[in-house]
Amino acid sequence: MMTDPIADMLTCIRNAVRIERPRVELPLSKVKRGLAEVLKREGYIWDWCEEQHEGAPNKQLSIELKYGPNGERVIRHIRRISKPGRRVYSRADRLRPVLNGLGISIISTSRGVISDREARQRNLGGEVLCEVW
Repeated sequence: MMTDPIADMLTCIRNAVRIERPRVELPLSKVKRGLAEVLKREGYIWDWCEEQHEGAPNKQLSIELKYGPNGERVIRHIRRISKPGRRVYSRADRLRPVLNGLGISIISTSRGVISDREARQRNLGGEVLCEVW
């Protein structure tokens, strides 16, 4: 039984980036799909897709990781903020820029999973899922 699938996703991405794997595959869920879409829009990954492997009962989320021209990591740190034991919520006016705007926070709102920049523009608050820089 997995108690925190979002933390598992972030750990898989963190570990794959450390060993410079080109892609990572995870079990699919709506929140993970939203996280992958935000990471793509903000330029931290190349792309993502849903795949159904033969014999597998559930779909997989395949994320194509992004590296610089000389192999440098685009995702340097990825950290879970809101955890199952301690949920962290924030209003739109209380969302602070990560690393003075060099990183992003990913927020789960009533309108879906969005970055902190989009949340401030739309004046939406919600659960702060993670920080990426």
